[in-house]
Parts: sequence; C-alpha cells; structure tokens
Amino acid sequence: MADTAVLAAQTVAAKARPAGTALAARLAELDLPTGGFTRAARADAAARLEAMGLPGARDEYWRYTDPAPFNAPTADALAYTDRESTLFGGIDRLKLVFVDGRFDASSSDALEGEGLEITTLAAADAAGDHWAADLYGKLEASGQKPVKRPFAVLNTLAAVDGVLIRVTGKVSRPVHVMYRRVALDADVTVHHVVRLEEGSELTLLETGGIGARSNVAMEVELGREARFHHIASKRADDAKVGIGHVFARVGEGALFKSFTLSVNGSMMRNEGVIEIVGDDAVAHIAAAVLGDGGEGRFHHDDTVFITHAAERCESRQVYKKVLKNGAHGIFQGKILVKPGAQKTDGYQISQGLLLDEGSQFLAKPELEIYADDVKCSHGSTTGALDETAMFYLRSRGVPKEQAVVLLVLSFLADALDEIEDDRLRGDILTRLDEWLTSRASA
Repeated sequence: MADTAVLAAQTVAAKARPAGTALAARLAELDLPTGGFTRAARADAAARLEAMGLPGARDEYWRYTDPAPFNAPTADALAYTDRESTLFGGIDRLKLVFVDGRFDASSSDALEGEGLEITTLAAADAAGDHWAADLYGKLEASGQKPVKRPFAVLNTLAAVDGVLIRVTGKVSRPVHVMYRRVALDADVTVHHVVRLEEGSELTLLETGGIGARSNVAMEVELGREARFHHIASKRADDAKVGIGHVFARVGEGALFKSFTLSVNGSMMRNEGVIEIVGDDAVAHIAAAVLGDGGEGRFHHDDTVFITHAAERCESRQVYKKVLKNGAHGIFQGKILVKPGAQKTDGYQISQGLLLDEGSQFLAKPELEIYADDVKCSHGSTTGALDETAMFYLRSRGVPKEQAVVLLVLSFLADALDEIEDDRLRGDILTRLDEWLTSRASA
C-alpha cells in the first residue's frame, strides 16, 4: 500500500502546482488509476512526470510540432465517420475491440488462442499479480534517455486499459486490435504490453478510429529467436489528434518489424524507441503516410530512435510521405551505435513526395557511432513527381490521374515491402489504390 500512498501524494502535488502550468491543468482533468500490479510503475511515472513536466514548443524534439494540442487539459470534440473499416476483414484473425479506449468483450473474440496468454490491462490490474508487472512501464522508462518523452510517461501513469499478450509459440493467425469511436470528444489513453518468449512468433494488427485525441503506448519484449510483426493502420479521413509510442527490446537473434499506414487526420505523432540488446538481431520500422491538407489540417510527425547495443545486428528505418494541399510531414530519426556493437548494419531513409508547392517535408536524420567496424548510412530527399516518368506513362496512353496513382504507389513501395505477409500487404495496397484513385483529380 506504500506505493499507492506515494502515487496519491505525487498526483496531489502535481495537481497543486501553479494553476498556469500545463501539467497541473492536464492532470486535473484525469481520474488517475492507482493500479494493482501496475501500482509501483504508476508511482514511478508520477515522480518522473513531475520532474520533467510536459514539453514546450522550444524543446529540441518538438521544434517541428507544436505540443499544445497534446498538452491541452481536454480534447476538442471532432466529428467522425461511423463506418466500420474492412481492412484485413478477409483474413482469419483474433479480434479485440476497444470502444473509446475501453475493451468491449461483447464485440471481441474469446481471449484465447494456441501459443497465447492474453488478457486486458483493466482486468489484470484489478486482480493484482501478473507477468506484465515485469514490463509495464519498464521499457518506457528506459526509453527516456537521452531524449525525454513526457507523453509516454503520462500514458504509463494514466492508462486505464489495453491488452497484455504473452506469446509462447508460433501463433498462426494475427491478433487484431480494433479501435472504435463513440464520443465526439473521446480522450483515449491505452497501454499494451507484449512479451514474446524464446522462439515464438506473433503478428499484431491495429486499425480504426481511436478517439478525438489519443495516447497509445506499446511495450514489446522479444526473447531469443522470437519474431514480431506489427502493422498499424490509422483510419482514413477522420479528424483526430493522436500520439503513439512503440518501445521495443530485441533479444538475441530476434526479429522486430513495425509498419504504420497513416492517411489524413489532423495532427499525428508516432514515436519508435527500439533497443537491440542481443547479438544477430534485426529491427525494422517503416511508415507510409498520405496527407491531403485540402480535407482539413494535416500534420504528421515520425520520431524514431534505434540503439545498437550488441554485435552483428541490423536496423532499418524506411519512411515515405506523400503530401498535397499544404500538408506537413516530419521525420526525426536517429541510429545510436554503442561501444562494442561491432558489425552493425544500420540504414535510414526518409523521403517526401510533394504534390504541390504549399506542402512541406522536414527531416532531421542522425547517426551517433561509438564502434569502429560498422556499416551505417542515412539519406533524405524531398521532391515532386518525376516528370520523365509521368511523360513516359502519358505517352503510352495512361490517363493523368492513373499515372499519378501509379507513381505514388511506386514511391511508397519500399515502405510497403517491409510487410512480410503477402495477404496483409495486398490488402493495404488495395486500400491505397482505392483512396488515391478517388482523389487523383483533386
């Protein structure tokens, strides 16, 4: 009970800070859980958040994205479409539905599967002891150095639900987390924890409209020779403000792959923090982003930090953004190679395709290397559609609108290739083709 008292005292102290501070106002609107097995982690998060505060526009890693919408005490009401996404609908999968950030058992499949131990954060935390006590908030806390990530700390402190998955074998069908919105001003904080034991394998899908404002965190620990495939698709066309975090620790010989598809929205920021701690491990993180400022404000920020702390490891960062009608795209990516991480192979590419002069792509690639036997590179480009390629297609009878779609899909191909499953990649390609075709003439 001591931890509960500490958490309560720290929360009261934070809320009692001068009324003008962003953190005090933010916390005042939250009904913070004290936690069961998460109690100690929440107490630690309260202390860390009190020490660091919320970010301001002058913070180095927020220089391109104004944090004000995330700092605001409450979420603005935003309209949304209530149609159900059909993405991955034809694929056999285990469906887990969250409505405004709360698990909906009546719409979900049974929480069971071969090679899976699965429950929800709310149910497990109420029960007390759980295997996730060793992970909840731990990877997030280690991911705070050297860059502070206050909204991830806030997530650990405030999350009321999520999914906890322990994988003990090769799971044949994907686990599909489906988000749905009901309230116009839904302010959602969700925290997922995934542990893959030695030699296990899992594909995790995320789709849907999470909330008017959302803060989602996922902590993933990969044991020796484990394989984790993560595909997230943010629902098209809905206005939203969202921040997502993926924290991963990759063990010996393990493979971690994460791909995000983002289409429209209002303001989105995705943070990936990956630590490679076992020899011969592989970590890839990629995204395909399409933003049309003519359908409402579009600002999309990807911030990635990969640390190599073992030998003979490979990492890839592949980010492609297609922007039009004044849309803004941001990429901040770093590869840190620690002393002794010899034979590292690190690669980073970020590219922006601007379909008009009013759109903007900003990139900040970084390498920091403390080993002498490595192969690391980064590159970033910004440009318009290739006029020669466009002329070639038009001269062979391809209509202009169709030629634009073909060239955009070609531009995104490197990011989409990071999806290993042909069925999942094909489903995403089909949706992209449909979305681009419907807007090609605009």
